[in-house]
Amino acid sequence: MPQKMRHRLVSVRDLLATAGPLLVLLLLLLALAYWVLDPTPPRSMVLATGSQRGAYAEFGARYAQLLAKDGIRVELRNTQGAVENLQLLRDPKSGVDVAFVQGGVDGPAQSSEDDNQDLRSLGSLFYEPVWLFYREDSAARLAKSHALTSLSQLAGWRINGGTDGSGARLLLQQLLEVNAIDLKSLTLLKDDTTPAVVSFLEGRCDAIVFVSAPESLMVQMLLRTPGVRLFDFTQSEAYARRLAFLSAVVLPRGIVDLARDQPPHEVRMIAPTAILVAREGTHPALQQLLVQAAAQVHGGAGWFQRKGDFPNTHNTAIPISSEAARFYRDGQPFLQRYLPFWLANLIERMAVVLISLIAVLIPLSRVVPPLYTFRIRSRVFRWYGQLRALDEAIGQRPAADLQRELDALEAKVEHVHVPLSYADELYALRSHIAMVRGRVLGEPTASDAPQAGASTAAENNKGRG
Repeated sequence: MPQKMRHRLVSVRDLLATAGPLLVLLLLLLALAYWVLDPTPPRSMVLATGSQRGAYAEFGARYAQLLAKDGIRVELRNTQGAVENLQLLRDPKSGVDVAFVQGGVDGPAQSSEDDNQDLRSLGSLFYEPVWLFYREDSAARLAKSHALTSLSQLAGWRINGGTDGSGARLLLQQLLEVNAIDLKSLTLLKDDTTPAVVSFLEGRCDAIVFVSAPESLMVQMLLRTPGVRLFDFTQSEAYARRLAFLSAVVLPRGIVDLARDQPPHEVRMIAPTAILVAREGTHPALQQLLVQAAAQVHGGAGWFQRKGDFPNTHNTAIPISSEAARFYRDGQPFLQRYLPFWLANLIERMAVVLISLIAVLIPLSRVVPPLYTFRIRSRVFRWYGQLRALDEAIGQRPAADLQRELDALEAKVEHVHVPLSYADELYALRSHIAMVRGRVLGEPTASDAPQAGASTAAENNKGRG
């Protein structure tokens, strides 16, 4: 190996040996912090949606596409609706991490605070109007008019209000109760979405109720179907006062089809708010991604809201997640605007730990240069003890023995390697060995020269005198 390379390797080795314990301590602390903070989110999650052709399913597919861009696989689980979704979230064995929940099904009448203590809201997403579609011929036959004006006129009707696990059925029962309508006076059917619509169109039931965003394919289709009317909640403000989770909204004239002017007039409606709910233990990074996806999916203008109205933190009885609150307050995290999600998330969640470690290790790092210097110099100075013992033995031990030990000492020193910046100390050691060797052999040394010169000068001065 070339001599220069050997000196460099020696220097690096000594530096590593000196600073190595500090680096090992740093790595151990980082590993401990990584294990405690768990900054990397799982690569998959389960999102409970609703019926296959409902708005929840449509939105769930959009969420899955957005999260797939960041390497997160979203498993969509179809359910009967919001009530079942909430039950799945409360069941730790269900495997559901996040779900769409209809406002009102999480209220005090349906659950207690203990039921929701392990749940966190990621925000309100959109209005879910109550779509009460009814057949014109049924209204003409039973209500003596082509248009219904009050829910009390539904007595004797066959109404499909959704399955038992749906939020629509629960809300319909609440609406009937506040109108003092005896449930026994109605025939409440429990068909799933598609069979219910088929039954409605074929005339086997008089009305059908959805609680859904207008993006629902069934809602879109029924709004354009001849002979089908949408109930106008003329008392919408009163409903919103009686049931706090409801909002009074308006379906604008012509919003369905401007060219055909559908609907031909504004329709007053009532609407709970859809909420995105996660388990409290859902990884914070996943919650952050879900809220960002919600802003992209629901942040635009719609039939019942202006751009930027949703998502928000209003109309939710479930506590807001800290990650969601941070997003609504500050927007997308700064680093995620410029770096890949996994890297930005890692830096962001480990930043506090890194800053703390640096603050602790900077003072400790000041001991590294003195330790490095001591380690290099000790490689040279360790031989001075033996050299001093040989120097003190001059005149007390045979010169031949001292010579042999000096030869052995010099042979060992020849194998000592130090960085070039410390070479002067190594050469000083070799010169001191040579000096002691000269004393063993009786040769004058540099320290003896001044004394000899002084004696000669004294004799010359005496002769002159």
